[in-house]
Amino acid sequence: MPNYSLENTNLESLVSLAKRRGFIFQSSEIYGGLSSTWDYGPIGVELKRNVKEQWWKSFVTNRQDIVGIDASILMHPSVWEASGHLSSFSDPLVECKICKKRFREDLIDGNNCPECDGDLGESRQFNLMFKTFMGPLENDSAVVYLRPETAQAMFVNFDNVQTTSRKKIPFGIAQIGKSFRNEITPGNFTYRTREFEQMEMEFFCKPGEDEEWHKYWIEYSYNWFHSYGIRKEKLRIREHSMEELPHYSKGSSDIEFKFPWGWGELETISNRTDYDLKAHSNKSGKDLTYFDQSLNERYFPFVVEPAMGADRSSLAFLSDSYDEEGEGKDKRTVLRFHPDIAPVTVAVLPLSRNEKLIPMAKKIYESLLGKYNVEYDDSQSIGRRYRRQDEIGTPLCVTIDFETIEKDNSVTIRNRDSMEQKRININQLIQGIDDHIKSIINTFI
Repeated sequence: MPNYSLENTNLESLVSLAKRRGFIFQSSEIYGGLSSTWDYGPIGVELKRNVKEQWWKSFVTNRQDIVGIDASILMHPSVWEASGHLSSFSDPLVECKICKKRFREDLIDGNNCPECDGDLGESRQFNLMFKTFMGPLENDSAVVYLRPETAQAMFVNFDNVQTTSRKKIPFGIAQIGKSFRNEITPGNFTYRTREFEQMEMEFFCKPGEDEEWHKYWIEYSYNWFHSYGIRKEKLRIREHSMEELPHYSKGSSDIEFKFPWGWGELETISNRTDYDLKAHSNKSGKDLTYFDQSLNERYFPFVVEPAMGADRSSLAFLSDSYDEEGEGKDKRTVLRFHPDIAPVTVAVLPLSRNEKLIPMAKKIYESLLGKYNVEYDDSQSIGRRYRRQDEIGTPLCVTIDFETIEKDNSVTIRNRDSMEQKRININQLIQGIDDHIKSIINTFI
């Protein structure tokens, strides 16, 4: 791993950087914002896209036993009846009698309001699903729900996917998509929000092999986070107690990350047994059993589910990469992203805005487009531009100077982590960039 000067990331500094450098903005900010909703800016959207892309490569593209789908957000209300969400997808809500603020009862200590120390009212169950209406009428017959998870679409499409993909047990179905939960107490920046994106996979296996696969996917998920740069001392696996388990789970474990406010869940890997397929089969009347040719019998597959939050994971990568070096005027803030996660791979920087340098710099920039996520910047001094690229986590900067034009047809490649600079001929630039990127990746192994 790269060398870090900073032990712990300050949340205030992280939020400030996120806004200043175009990672994340408050949604509807010009109107005062909408609570717990966030917009990803030009740099943030690239970070989140890279996280999703690397997850998809690792969990789908590079495996023969996983296929993907992209299901609709709106689903038939019966889906949520069968899954148990309508009856049991709720949290205990209490309201302060004095300040009228509402809290999740299971997340507060004691019997008094954490804000004003006032008395709390009686606890009641609050369903977390967002309700809306489909069609011109707003009555009970037109009620639909914004999905609170992506998982159910993979269960109701099990037969369609298995038949068309011709996959045999064990195999998985994955998707990345939006989910919505009317959280009582959202907070901690983008960690807990009402609108979020999930990266989920349902892995179908033989009954009796489920516990082995459960262990496999816990280890696989933990190693995935570490392989893309999150330090092991910031990761842990926490097994759920029997009291914590949801109604569908035989066993669950969280991959947790140490955020600035403490440990928080990034991913839950659950052994869902055959609960979901049985429930949807009973509710719909559709046979969702699997015919196992090797056994010459039909059965409901068991399911192991790795369910990861794309927003939480992006925040974890952002938090873990944050580092500060030096003091005063020499202080340097740097995001030490793994190159595959970094929003920008290469920045092309002319030494100045001199008219002799700009054409060559833009020519080099255009030659790199499509090969890397590349940014061009010629505003302010070269030192400030280096610092700006450090703050968004760009691994490499390519600088065009007067020697490039007048002398050796070479440019300078600057390494983000070491700040080492090397000259390389323009004709070898792409190979040089690739070699430098490999070298940086090797520091994460």
